[in-house]
Amino acid sequence: MLLSNKVALITGAARGIGKQIALAFAREGANIAFTDLELNEAAQDTRDEIAALGVKVEFYASNAADFEAAHKVVETVASDFGSLDILVNNAGITRDTLLMRMTEQQWDQVIQVNLKSAFNFTHAATPVMMRQRSGSIISLSSVVGINGNAGQANYAASKAGIIALTKSVAKELGSRGVRANAIAPGFILTDMTRALPEETLKQFVSLIPMRRGGEPDEVAKVALFLASDLSSYVSGQVIQVNGAMA
Repeated sequence: MLLSNKVALITGAARGIGKQIALAFAREGANIAFTDLELNEAAQDTRDEIAALGVKVEFYASNAADFEAAHKVVETVASDFGSLDILVNNAGITRDTLLMRMTEQQWDQVIQVNLKSAFNFTHAATPVMMRQRSGSIISLSSVVGINGNAGQANYAASKAGIIALTKSVAKELGSRGVRANAIAPGFILTDMTRALPEETLKQFVSLIPMRRGGEPDEVAKVALFLASDLSSYVSGQVIQVNGAMA
């Protein structure tokens, strides 16, 4: 049980990669707090699946891009669970289009939800973890945050920002025993990507040396490593989970 009695907070975890991270942590003994915009059917199903693993789980409806709301969630989690050992900044959206066609709203929405939310929750969790003199902050970036991608300037900028935020936080908090790392997934087979036309899927897969898309649980396993003491001397790093995709 790599995370026995640890408390993990995961944002945007009603489905997809966030949900798989929550389940992976729960299987290793962590108590789980997770957020999404509302307690819909997907969030309820996720809560039930986590509870079935025998750990404590609470859902918090919250807009991760709201600074005050993020602080309120962290304050409530620390009170409800008694501590906060792991933060996973997973909340994110896409609003893809070419830069010349991108609206200010499309730019602002992606930066707010993807990058500002990571700042919001990290800012809120930092005092808690500093007092404990321990903690692991894991933020979801992307390979496009490293390489860029046509039609995703807003998304790529937000994910590149997460990398810079992570490296800065690692330097600021290392002396207090708090680690910060980022995961940069490549082409992962979520509900969104599985809905792509078959020909588009084939084109993506053809660019990946391993000749397949990744599964959300393969990202979750890396998050588990970073959350646990297996990575006790790993901080300020970006781990790509991309099947060797350039």
